[in-house]
Amino acid sequence: MFALFLAAASSAVATGREDDLKHQLMPLIQSHGGNVAVSVLNLKTGYRFDYRSTEVMPTASLIKLPVMIEAYRQISSGDLSLDVEIVLKAEDKVPGSGILTKHFGDGVRLKLRDAIQLMIGYSDNTATNLVIDQIGLAATAKTMAEMGYPETKLHSRVYRGSETIFPERSRKYGLGSTTSSDIVSLLERLHKRDLVSPKFSDVMLKHLRDCEATAQLPRLLPPNLVIAHKSGAVSNARCDAGIIYAPNGALAICTLTSQNEDRRWSKDNAAELLNARIAKTVFEHFNPPDETAHAAKMTLQKGDFGRQVETLQRTLNARLKPSPQLSVDGDFGPATEKAVVRFQKAHDIEPSGAVAAETWDKLSPILTQRIPIPDPTVVNAEKLTTETADLSSGVPFVTCKAWAAQVVTPDERASKTIGEHNARQRLDIASTTKVMTAFLVLQHAAKHPEVLDELVTFSRRADRTRGSTAGIAEGEVLPVRELLYGLMLPSGNDASVALAEHFGPRLTARNGTEASQSEDPLTLFVAAMNSTAAGLGMTDTTFRNPHGLTHAEHRSTVTDLLKLAQAAIRVPLFRDYISTRQRGCTVTSAAGYRRNVIWRNTNRLLKIDGYAGVKTGTTEAARACLISLSHRDDKEVLLVVLGSASSESRYTDSRNLFRWAWNQLPEEPPD
Repeated sequence: MFALFLAAASSAVATGREDDLKHQLMPLIQSHGGNVAVSVLNLKTGYRFDYRSTEVMPTASLIKLPVMIEAYRQISSGDLSLDVEIVLKAEDKVPGSGILTKHFGDGVRLKLRDAIQLMIGYSDNTATNLVIDQIGLAATAKTMAEMGYPETKLHSRVYRGSETIFPERSRKYGLGSTTSSDIVSLLERLHKRDLVSPKFSDVMLKHLRDCEATAQLPRLLPPNLVIAHKSGAVSNARCDAGIIYAPNGALAICTLTSQNEDRRWSKDNAAELLNARIAKTVFEHFNPPDETAHAAKMTLQKGDFGRQVETLQRTLNARLKPSPQLSVDGDFGPATEKAVVRFQKAHDIEPSGAVAAETWDKLSPILTQRIPIPDPTVVNAEKLTTETADLSSGVPFVTCKAWAAQVVTPDERASKTIGEHNARQRLDIASTTKVMTAFLVLQHAAKHPEVLDELVTFSRRADRTRGSTAGIAEGEVLPVRELLYGLMLPSGNDASVALAEHFGPRLTARNGTEASQSEDPLTLFVAAMNSTAAGLGMTDTTFRNPHGLTHAEHRSTVTDLLKLAQAAIRVPLFRDYISTRQRGCTVTSAAGYRRNVIWRNTNRLLKIDGYAGVKTGTTEAARACLISLSHRDDKEVLLVVLGSASSESRYTDSRNLFRWAWNQLPEEPPD
């Protein structure tokens, strides 16, 4: 069954999305300051993408891949031995990448197999010259031409350009030259194990898998992914080529750049980032994130988070009867672990609570939810039905640890508390924290409305924030006014970090403090949260983050949260956000692509007439929490419940308490 799943997934990829790859890659390529050549080959389906793939480009250290191939050709034919012993001499040492020159003295003895390993694994320049001395300088170009790759040439030994055997090409391309098409063809033959011999093809792939360089192709790929590759870098040319062993099939890729405007030796070098982004785009194109959890046989366990966990939760909800009704939030917590154990017991699997290959196989087919997201105009115009309001009768039976109900008044200082229980007990508050996050941003926007149109670019930190998510990826861009929906509707922890990073320094400045450039904007934002809480009289509240993930000191009380909610609902636009049930949005990327997202409000009370927000919250420590607002005629009641027994319980608790609260209010006398 696992094999059938893989076949189905690969077929869908091969037939349904390949034509879109060009549209994803071209904005990346065209926005680069320099020459670019790219070849991509899906080694399973045969699909390929080429851009200037026959254009001759400099190789830098990538030429060491053909040098390795020639070495193993000679070894296979018996002209050379892997065990031949080489003595390192002072005149052999050259500068640049590697470890021999810096760490080993004259007279060190090593075998040819070790020199090849150093040449590929560490891109060792001295080891490369030792290998070239063994195979002969002219041999690589000669063999490449005989194999059908006449543009792939080694010109000289490393840092020995004056000894070049191709003077004109050396002046133009440096150490070596090739085309992206040539390199991908060599990788394809290596993958098929018909390059030199099956035995030595496997040995060469092992060398490439041991490559230590991570700045280019592997940089943005999943950390557990296997890639066999060789990179190269000189000041004006950065390149990389290899085989990505992806869940839906191996991918051969070669990216070559030259005449780059950005020639810095820095982590954010534009060409190296381009090559990394091309590899990530190609990988995710053929292996969409929510399709690969099963295919990759990824082991998931308590504490993991991300899209693969969302896929697991969605599938468990469908496979177990009765459904555990897990929140599809991408956070592998106790509830998900309990559901996994229940499923494993039902299918005679060791009930470990961890999801490995056997459990994935029994769960299949996996529910990947590859449903097209409609255009935002359709989502935003959809009329959603409501249910009948609760009757104003009954007695509250609640599971929550603490609660309080309060009449909303024009002046929060004159607010009337209808009833409460443990209202001053400091408790974990989960994502009700985001009321303060939104309050700070919208309070600032009330005085500076232009900030709502500012664009927020998602950072890596925001993208990797665990827990409930708005689903925005690193590098994607959207306006503040839209990101606030991503914060409040799906309770995006990632959105809270992005907003905090965006507004932290200016909110500190607003409070009369000059922010240092070295200070973390997230820390500055949290400081503004605590300062604002003090100003509202929230004397028992401490914030340690903008989202509410568990922290020993991140606590508040029902009483303080009522003060916060009272202040927040008086800020223009806040009510619009908290009462919105779903919102569609189009996000863009610096890479040039656009995609649609849809956010749905986690507050189930909004589908009932008479409710207008405010915010849900759930963590293992806080249990289920809810701040809600109810209105009847011209009156409004705010309610806070903390620590309900389950997600469903917080709604039952709240409805019962509202019904009771309305009965406590005196009826208005008739005119």
